[in-house]
Amino acid sequence: MIRAAAAAGAALMLAMASGCTVRPLLATQEGVPGRQTTASLASVAVNPVSTRYAQEVRNELIFLLHGGAAQPVAPRYNLDLSVVLSVGSAAEVQRAHENEPTAGTVTLIATYRLTEAATGEPVAQGNRQVMSAFDRPLQEFAVLRAQRDAEDRAARELAELLRLAVAQDMARLNLQ
Repeated sequence: MIRAAAAAGAALMLAMASGCTVRPLLATQEGVPGRQTTASLASVAVNPVSTRYAQEVRNELIFLLHGGAAQPVAPRYNLDLSVVLSVGSAAEVQRAHENEPTAGTVTLIATYRLTEAATGEPVAQGNRQVMSAFDRPLQEFAVLRAQRDAEDRAARELAELLRLAVAQDMARLNLQ
């Protein structure tokens, strides 16, 4: 009786698992589903931005989308990018009668909008957020440098998240 129930359960699990399909999102080999997504990512141009940290995100995103190559001359899609920076204190130590921050966090929030280049019609949009921590030593220049490094780390991570989000949007478009 127990063996029959176990066999029936195993058969049910196999039947459920056979209905699942897993496809690579970013494939590079011929004939593999997902290759269209990789080609679609190469046809995205990222529009210029105005701040240093947004430029860091943009540069890394262009590198990730095009594999180190330049943006396409005649893109199929345009990506509008807006990045907001927030810096806060993560920890404070009380010395005498003052609370002195000893650790900080940099938060980058990106909002993106993917449009068709020819028509300007919106295809997808979304937002992503990344936090990066940094130490605040007593030297003022060291604090500035640590914050800048945290901004750069957050920008690289945010670009990775944006690439994945755009790839998911492209995969949805290719399935339609």
